[in-house]
Amino acid sequence: MNGPAIAKLGGMRRKPIRVDEDSLVRFTPLNPGSGYTAVCEPAGPGISLVAWAEANRELIERKLLEHGALLFRGFPVDSAQAFDDCISALSGGALEYKFRASPRTQVDPRLNIYTSTDYPKDQRIFPHNEHSYSPVFPLKIFLWCDIAPLARGETPIGDTRAITRAIDPEVRERFARLGIMYVRNYGDGFGLPWQTVFQTDDRAQVDAYCASVGIQTEWKADGRLRTRQVGPALVRHPRSGETLWFNHATFFHVSTLPPSVRDALEADFADDDLPQNTFYGDGSPIEPQVLEHLRGIYLQHMTEFPWRHGDVLLLDNMLSVHARNEYDSPRRILVSMAEALNSTEVALKP
Repeated sequence: MNGPAIAKLGGMRRKPIRVDEDSLVRFTPLNPGSGYTAVCEPAGPGISLVAWAEANRELIERKLLEHGALLFRGFPVDSAQAFDDCISALSGGALEYKFRASPRTQVDPRLNIYTSTDYPKDQRIFPHNEHSYSPVFPLKIFLWCDIAPLARGETPIGDTRAITRAIDPEVRERFARLGIMYVRNYGDGFGLPWQTVFQTDDRAQVDAYCASVGIQTEWKADGRLRTRQVGPALVRHPRSGETLWFNHATFFHVSTLPPSVRDALEADFADDDLPQNTFYGDGSPIEPQVLEHLRGIYLQHMTEFPWRHGDVLLLDNMLSVHARNEYDSPRRILVSMAEALNSTEVALKP
């Protein structure tokens, strides 16, 4: 080939090569016979999840909306930085963990990646949608397995669509009409101090943030804080338009705690002084039988899988609840959140 021909080629722009979506990866159901959760695996070695995801964001969004959860398995994701790169490829990037309810440790000051809840390993964590108590919450949750436990330690996940359908219509209607009141007391011998929850030592900043999102603040003696807020029980998914049960009414209620913890707290604190508790939106108590009904439905709709090193689990946070089983052996699951939504954006229209 002569010089002018080579120069001409050098000035040409490459056309993007479109690869069939099924040629590099394969999607299979996590549980045969169920449409909830698909497993995405590379069709061969050396396929980068980051590169494939960047080229197939539309497909991933479609699959996530269809299945509610995607488990990326078998891709080379071997560090927190690689996990962060995956989050950027699969979404708009990781969010800072704000308005905290669970103790977590940031693994790298440069990354918005955290340990999963730092609760004692012999305790289970009840199913919940992440931050569904908060006026601002993430649409997507990412979990990455750094160290897979030898036994137990699963992260059970559940289909919010199925949970919503299973709730007694009268219960749904009452919560839809009244909403949910969340009462939180910070640092009163249990739970997180307000400085950790709001990531500041400045009371004025706390008041300003809370006022901006509709949370009432009440400063108590010795610099302690109580907040109250009323949030929705059901919301509308911004992409599918589905009405979904999405709240912390059960998770934050004192009766959902392990009996030994619950009994100790109820012996020491009034209902309004508990570290966290929930009521109907008008402040009236939620009936014990309603809470039992809700807890039973959550637990009936959970599914489990054993973690493998390098697994990346992507949850649509509105379509999936997640939990944690107890464990004995070493376990390290990192978590991150993406795509912030305001509860006003998904509120049901009257």
